[in-house]
Amino acid sequence: MKISVLGCGRWGSCIAWYLDRIGHEVVSCGLKDAPELQQLLNTHHNDYLTFPDSIEVTYDLEYAVNRAEVIVISISSQYLRSYMEDIAKNDLSGKAIVLCMKGIEVATGCRLSEVVGDFVDESKTPVAVWVGPGHPQDYVKGVPNCMVIDSNNDELKKRLVKAFNSELIRFYIGTDLIGSEIGAAAKNVIGIAAGMLDGTGCTSIKGALMARGTREIARLIKAAGGNELSAYGLCHLGDYEATLFSQWSHNRRYGEDFVKGVKFDKLAEGVMTSKALLKLADKLGVELPITQSVYRILFENADPKDELSQLFLRSIKEEF
Repeated sequence: MKISVLGCGRWGSCIAWYLDRIGHEVVSCGLKDAPELQQLLNTHHNDYLTFPDSIEVTYDLEYAVNRAEVIVISISSQYLRSYMEDIAKNDLSGKAIVLCMKGIEVATGCRLSEVVGDFVDESKTPVAVWVGPGHPQDYVKGVPNCMVIDSNNDELKKRLVKAFNSELIRFYIGTDLIGSEIGAAAKNVIGIAAGMLDGTGCTSIKGALMARGTREIARLIKAAGGNELSAYGLCHLGDYEATLFSQWSHNRRYGEDFVKGVKFDKLAEGVMTSKALLKLADKLGVELPITQSVYRILFENADPKDELSQLFLRSIKEEF
């Protein structure tokens, strides 16, 4: 299968490496002036892995799009709409688009598949999402994990699962695109909260954070028209170890560094996702106390320890 992976950061480069490893013809495409692309162009290597010679690296977006049967996109979620404006200048009929980012568009509260849907006819260019746990640092060492591919197009998701499955990543067929996207995006916000607990010396509360965070997002998924059980699957709860505890988690590390006053200069999708989730929750009439606390700390200068402590001092209520 001819696959072009658009985006060559940490996860994008890992996806290209993985898809080449299991036998696909892969092109890795990035922005011409991006340091990540230049590093791969010059050395075929980055901080996480080494590309084999079989992976072609380019900044020619038109070439990458037109040669592909499947276009995999792995960029910062808030730039997807502007990126799709360039991608959609090409004929996308007969191709499939797979989104490997986890986020909600801040400006609109839209899920990322909805953003792509504004640019393509999904009867001709179906869209899928690839979500779930895992870090490049583990995959390149051969540590296996499980992930999910979901889509409104049943044929596409089954075809992709069959084509992408291997001993390194076992793929499951998703059954709830709404839940898969919201759950995957929201786990990054919970990850920031977990990092803040680590940074304030309250790591022991992370168990309660996991339980209440999952319930919070389950309510949002249900209100959005999805299956609330998706919050307990691989897209959300199944990704908690990689996001709330792992040393490799950008969102957990961002939360910890934030409360310590340390600058974290890598992408943490949960920052803007906290804004986007509150926009969506307000539209749907859902209360998101954890997300609201993370937002207050990040954007309203609320005291992290006081704000997070109040989450567990709320009025008495039944758990379920």
